[in-house]
Amino acid sequence: MGHDAGVFLREFLRDPARVAAVAPSGRRLSEVLAGAVPRRGVALELGPGTGAVTDHIRHREPRRHLAVEVNPRLARLVARRWPDVEVVCADAAELGPALDAWGAARVDAVVSSLPWALMPDAQQRTIMTAVQAALTDDGCFTTYAYVHALWMPPARRLPRLLRTAFTHVAVSPVVWANVPPAVVYRARAPRRDVKGC
Repeated sequence: MGHDAGVFLREFLRDPARVAAVAPSGRRLSEVLAGAVPRRGVALELGPGTGAVTDHIRHREPRRHLAVEVNPRLARLVARRWPDVEVVCADAAELGPALDAWGAARVDAVVSSLPWALMPDAQQRTIMTAVQAALTDDGCFTTYAYVHALWMPPARRLPRLLRTAFTHVAVSPVVWANVPPAVVYRARAPRRDVKGC
């Protein structure tokens, strides 16, 4: 996977608003994100990119591993690299139709590498509502934010949105080994009484 940084940079230059990062997640960040996936559970990955986090989810040995990637070139790369990962090229806001197509009512974990700090409020809410609906009652959602972007209004909205959508929300210590450094949000038990966040 040595050429992944080049692939990622090329896709970033093609569509910076959707790819949003210039390099794949580092090993330590990927481990923390994937740690919420229960062994033999059903995992749903949002924005796998070149598969840095995908590889760590595979080590958790999920019963099924579903992935939604909006970039068609990256979706094909992940599908080719991990044939047992069920990849669909779609927007993360379209989780309902994707889960229906997979015949998966609910998943045990959603692992997201989506660029929350670049999303407008309505898009964040739409995706969070889709994540809530996709998870089992005790399901877990993990995502991250780059430390240098935490001051941005969309990044400041994310923790509030998570606390509205989930019963339990925790924030990891800073993963300094990642470039750039990041924190991981782990949210558990989606609130069923809150729709549309």
